[in-house]
Amino acid sequence: MSLTHTVSVVIPVYRGADTLPDLVSEIVDLAEPFVTTDGHQGRIAEILLVHDHGPDTSDLAIRQLAEKYDNVRPIWLSRNFGQHAATLAGLASSGSDWIVTMDEDGQHDPAYIGPMLDTALRERAALVYARPTNLAPHGPVRNLTSRGSKAVVDRLMPGGSARQFNSFRLILGEYGRSVSAYAANGVYLDVALSWVISDVATCPVELREEGERPSGYNYRSLMSHFWRMVLTGGTRLLRVVSICGALLAASGIVLAVALVVARLAGGVPVQGWTSLMAAVLVCSGAIMLTLGVIAEYLGVAVNMAMGKPLYVIVSDPANGPLRDGPLPGRAE
Repeated sequence: MSLTHTVSVVIPVYRGADTLPDLVSEIVDLAEPFVTTDGHQGRIAEILLVHDHGPDTSDLAIRQLAEKYDNVRPIWLSRNFGQHAATLAGLASSGSDWIVTMDEDGQHDPAYIGPMLDTALRERAALVYARPTNLAPHGPVRNLTSRGSKAVVDRLMPGGSARQFNSFRLILGEYGRSVSAYAANGVYLDVALSWVISDVATCPVELREEGERPSGYNYRSLMSHFWRMVLTGGTRLLRVVSICGALLAASGIVLAVALVVARLAGGVPVQGWTSLMAAVLVCSGAIMLTLGVIAEYLGVAVNMAMGKPLYVIVSDPANGPLRDGPLPGRAE
């Protein structure tokens, strides 16, 4: 009898009121054992919907889906913590052999879960990222900036795997749950996975349209997202800053020697205001940049040292003590 690989599907939910029902119905179709192209047997054991306190009625949609399907499990967070924290909360709550993470907007097709499982078993990889064969439905500017930011992080991260990062992933369950246990506040999920998983593969997928749902990310949040990825990707940025500082210092020494020689030769006017101000501006800018980068790293370290939680899982607000009506123990 062949082994049946159980899969937990984790979906962080922020604006999913309109897209979740159709997406979950597609995933539920895989709850019965299915056979992949390579002959492996799999089964979706649970669908974890992590409510991240979005502005729509996603909570109502989650409750309705949990009532309709036995394998849908709601995960309620105490407030909005962001996509990566919500995903980590889902990883921590999972219990299957494998974990699939995907977006709520429907652009990730559950039909590719089987091929991703085949890729993981064929290449003996603990982590498989979706590799889109078409452009993401975000517009040319956002797609261009996304590729550019991943290229920058590739240079700053040991191993250079940022180009593979995708929110549609298949993770070996024990690795996913371990990462969710140690990942501290502010740590980028894919960076945390890269710390413990060396065998990474990709699987070609075709992205679908997101529909009419507005994106939960604006350019400011995307920039913050990128900066957090840079800071948690390692200390190479500090090394880059150190190299820049050394180059500026060397340039300053060369310039100083050249000015002294020119002055002795009588080729430098007395004023010197332009060159002096240029040197001051360049050096002061480099100093401020260095201090800013160091301060950002210190901020990340302080958040970790203070024990600020990455997320907090609570009971369903509709059934807890904060529900509408009198609190337990109080008279009408």
